Amino acid sequence: MQLYNSLSHKKEEFIPREEGKVGMYTCGPTVYHYAHIGNLRSYIMEDILEKYLRFSGLDVKRVMNITDVGHLTSDGDTGDDKMLKGAKREHKTVMEIAKFYTDAFFDDCKKLNIKTPDVVVPATTYIDEFIRVISVLMEKGYAYEAGGNIYFDTSKLENYYVFNDFKEEDLAVGVREGVEEDSNKKNKADFVLWFTKSKFDAQELKWESPWGVGYPGWHIECSCISMKNLGEYLDIHCGGIDNAFPHHTNEIAQSEAYLGHKWCNYWFHVLHLNTSSGKMSKSSGEFLTVSLLEEKGYNPLVYRFFCLQSHYRKSLVFDWENLDNAKTAYEKILDKIIPLLAEKEEDINTSEYDRLMKVFCDALDNDLNTAMAVTAVYDVLKSDANSATKLALIKKFDEVLGLDFIANAQKKADTTESDIIPQEILDLAEQRKQAKKDKNFALADEIRNKISELGFNIKDTRQGTEITRK
Repeated sequence: MQLYNSLSHKKEEFIPREEGKVGMYTCGPTVYHYAHIGNLRSYIMEDILEKYLRFSGLDVKRVMNITDVGHLTSDGDTGDDKMLKGAKREHKTVMEIAKFYTDAFFDDCKKLNIKTPDVVVPATTYIDEFIRVISVLMEKGYAYEAGGNIYFDTSKLENYYVFNDFKEEDLAVGVREGVEEDSNKKNKADFVLWFTKSKFDAQELKWESPWGVGYPGWHIECSCISMKNLGEYLDIHCGGIDNAFPHHTNEIAQSEAYLGHKWCNYWFHVLHLNTSSGKMSKSSGEFLTVSLLEEKGYNPLVYRFFCLQSHYRKSLVFDWENLDNAKTAYEKILDKIIPLLAEKEEDINTSEYDRLMKVFCDALDNDLNTAMAVTAVYDVLKSDANSATKLALIKKFDEVLGLDFIANAQKKADTTESDIIPQEILDLAEQRKQAKKDKNFALADEIRNKISELGFNIKDTRQGTEITRK
């Protein structure tokens, strides 16, 4: 499998450190609000990656954090505390907010067929581990105390800007414009490992530490949770492209300073989902959720299908017309599967099966090209393979694609079948109509009763006779 590595800026053959096993880490949500569908695009593509690795015979252990403390609205360790902001907005405690939106996140994932990682760790459960690793970084001279906070000293690194070609003089103070400079920092790029002094006097979550009562910075949690659960060496680290700098950059800095060696071999970044007005975010007004899609009549798997039609390293533009096009395409695939379900059982044609399976695997082996993998589904449906072969392939493909093609085709077939009124009932309805016309109301009632016994209701309306199943 060839996979694009953000660290080397090129496609590389994916080779796990330990034969047959993969350690995979995913940056989880900050649970202060619902996830929008832009956030969820990253989780869909990471889910495809995990499922394809398993499909290929590898034993994957995937770990994800839940940020329930310490993440500020600016990646430069400034701005509002997201969790505190959410708690104030909804007049709840921070932990009540965290529980509610963690559950909401996993509900959305379930609707999108995103597998729950093997290990999920809320940051608030690893405070002792954060303190231990920060203490080691201080002992090694990679961290310093200033103004009551503990900072990582980026000047101690040979190369801090591993993902981008930033230079320190080009870096806006605190990453973003309009952010007040933190005068405690020795260098602009230094970042907070532990806060004891911040503008959040009302911060609910604080813990004892060697440096005073406080709380961890955002970046330290992913390093510690990953190292604790996956060891000193990590195969793949995933996240949205907006996490590459500074979050993942800081993870590498602190992890490798702590370990004394290279930490992660492959970095997998998913590009943004944009609207016509730009990047989707919770503050932009384009706050589109899975629940909103459902309210508008879309199966969440249509959105998953929409995402798979584009490569994860390309920005994807969302609008309702594009989603409607995806819905139409998805429904057409179901319509092509429905006739296959009614065919008599046949033997699978192994040569055709192998040929078409290779097309699918070649697509995903080429840097997880899901668009071509979806095209492989069309290739199966258009092929001369028999129905059993086609169904077996689509079922197998769906172990990775997660689009429930066969289940939803069967559901659609059952629904369509239930809407069809048998000819016998239609004939009886005509006889009843004639009986009423002849003013033979006794016969009309008798026919209505017979229709009822056969499982149907018949009702006369201004628009005509209406027949429905009971």
